Amino acid sequence: MNLDILTTLPLGEGFGLNTNIFDTNVINLSAVVAIVVSFVGNNLTALLDERRKTILGNMEEATVRANEAKAKLAEAKAQLEMAKSKAQAIRDEGASKVTQEVNSCIKQHEERLSLLDEFKSDTLNFYQQKAFKQAYTYVISRIMDRVKERLDKGLDPTYHVVVNNFYVSRFTEYTP
Repeated sequence: MNLDILTTLPLGEGFGLNTNIFDTNVINLSAVVAIVVSFVGNNLTALLDERRKTILGNMEEATVRANEAKAKLAEAKAQLEMAKSKAQAIRDEGASKVTQEVNSCIKQHEERLSLLDEFKSDTLNFYQQKAFKQAYTYVISRIMDRVKERLDKGLDPTYHVVVNNFYVSRFTEYTP
């Protein structure tokens, strides 16, 4: 092909082919951009505005949720602190009650020991008195048996009265 013929055509003399690729590409690109901007531009702008509004709405919703989460976190922390203080109060009260109960048990134990000591003393006194009484009864019965034996061996009536008076006077002087 002879390209010289095409380039030698005078300007404005008809329709011809432009062999300069850069120029034709610029013309074609500007025509496509003009068509795209005129038909798609408004729709693209509307889509971008809708997308921007959706993103802003999502950001506002996320901010609200973040603030709600912060408020719930603060409330949970406050409840945790309150629970900690209640738990500490319960621990302190429990320790106090345990101490009181231990002291009460010790006091009851000491009272019972005191009662047992009193009971032991009373029991010992009772058995001592019982033993003294038995010994006293035994001694008196032995004395009486010996007196009866002497009296039964044949005392004369005068001596018998003297002996009886002697022993009776001794018994009346005796105080247990």
